[in-house]
Amino acid sequence: MLDLTRVLAGPLCTMTLGDLGAQVIKVERPGSGDETRGWGPPFDSEGRSAYYLSVNRNKLGVALDLDLEPDRDLLMGLANEADVVVENFRAGTLERRGIVPEALLRSSPRLVWCRLTGFGADSRRPGYDVVVQAEAGWMAITGEPDGEPMKIGVALADVCAGKDAAIAILGCLASRAGLGDAERMLTISLAHSATAALVNVAQNALVTGEEPRRWGNAHPNLVPYQLFEAADRPFILAVGNDAQWLGCCRALERLDLGNDPRLQRNAGRVEHRAELVHTLGQTLRTRGAADWLERLEGHGVPAGVVRRVSEALADVEADARTGVAPLAPGSVRLPPPGLDEHGPLVRARGWGAFEAL
Repeated sequence: MLDLTRVLAGPLCTMTLGDLGAQVIKVERPGSGDETRGWGPPFDSEGRSAYYLSVNRNKLGVALDLDLEPDRDLLMGLANEADVVVENFRAGTLERRGIVPEALLRSSPRLVWCRLTGFGADSRRPGYDVVVQAEAGWMAITGEPDGEPMKIGVALADVCAGKDAAIAILGCLASRAGLGDAERMLTISLAHSATAALVNVAQNALVTGEEPRRWGNAHPNLVPYQLFEAADRPFILAVGNDAQWLGCCRALERLDLGNDPRLQRNAGRVEHRAELVHTLGQTLRTRGAADWLERLEGHGVPAGVVRRVSEALADVEADARTGVAPLAPGSVRLPPPGLDEHGPLVRARGWGAFEAL
């Protein structure tokens, strides 16, 4: 797989496939490379930004100047022998340098080409996550009800698009023997991925014709399903069905709520949201979070404390250089490459560089 991408969505896509065993060569511009190399602090002891390290493991790295014919020839040779090319250049950038995806697809029947864009194949707008979050409706539904629109704390539009691209590539590879040139040309849009990721919120709007609003830490369709304050710290209570609601009432020793006919179905709990949330809030402040979690777990009710990132990372295999390790069948085989770290090897041996490692 030839990785001509930078920043987040594309590198995450190629890293995901690299984790699954793909041989990935990452191509960067000489001198500066992927701009996320400079997106810090923090930087590790070798001067590599944490941002860059998070999405670039399991790749070889080569720096190529596409304005130079020898480097273009090397790129074309690598592309002709590749199964997949992933890129996120603006429309026309490669074509102006004589690198035409359609021509490469015609000359290589096994090639799959995936182009990641911000706003579609014909748009020249740069696709930055926070702009997409704003325009795809995410910020309108994120934040406190009476607060300002808020972005999500992770560049999740990029993450969704990167995973969508990986899925599309795998699907195309599985059926490419019967696909024509145009069908092996995939286009993934951050804007479309983000809009599709609205899922139930989008469907709420389509079904009702009403504008979704911000719910803070609550849920538009489920009650109780939100943040509550225990006596010592906040925690999440997430009742997903009516059986869990009865378990919740037992755990909280509030059988009066469980016996209230208004609250026995979720639709009723949504209708009486304000009253129920106020009542539960008063009850939950009487004990510590650990006590409530033990009781709720004993009755099969989903709940959890609000943990710091460092606490969450303690539960997974994670490394300061290679990030959060994938679950099987993925594996970490190579750390993120330095700029042009494998350049001499790739220039000398092409895809055979992997055999020489």
